[in-house]
Amino acid sequence: MAKQKFYVVWKGSKTGIFTSWVECEKQVKGYQGAQYKAFDSKVQAEDAFASEYVEYKGKPASLGNWKTAETPPHLPSICVDAACNGSPGTLEYRGILLKTGEQIFHAGPYAQGTNNVGEFLAIVHGLSWLVKHDQRMPLYSDSENGIAWAMTGVCKTKLKHTSKNAILFALIHSAENWLTENELMDESVLKWETGEWGENPADFGRK
Repeated sequence: MAKQKFYVVWKGSKTGIFTSWVECEKQVKGYQGAQYKAFDSKVQAEDAFASEYVEYKGKPASLGNWKTAETPPHLPSICVDAACNGSPGTLEYRGILLKTGEQIFHAGPYAQGTNNVGEFLAIVHGLSWLVKHDQRMPLYSDSENGIAWAMTGVCKTKLKHTSKNAILFALIHSAENWLTENELMDESVLKWETGEWGENPADFGRK
């Protein structure tokens, strides 16, 4: 059975919260500059409708679900994520503080990368940020490959090394060296549970 969705229309023939896509579509189809988005709960939809569309544009609808989860993620903590337009494609990654959403680092764009490479680099960048700032807190990633590569200390990418992505391979080499010189504990990098908590808050909102 499909999960109930709630559709917020900020700008359309009629504005408000609708409980079906059919009703929402009537308000936005053919309406120039329509502003609308689907949410997983009525509470989220009500909060969104009371706010401005710009606060939700381009962001995952499930962003913030972790706050009301039965078993929420640890606080304080860092979340990292990557975005890649194609494979290979233009790559960037970033890290945020989970509690506040503050972006603490951003890298890219880099040419001819892959999402897995970005996830790996984001994790190592985040770990090195913690060491540099003498902070002790877990780091969350939603990438199983990225986590596995970080814990083994080897980026097992099959990406072809070219002149256009040479900088990425230099970053990979630097990251692997950093992992060799710094011991990671099992709790250093944790899996972001998307199914329970919603999208990784460091997500770039392009899905």
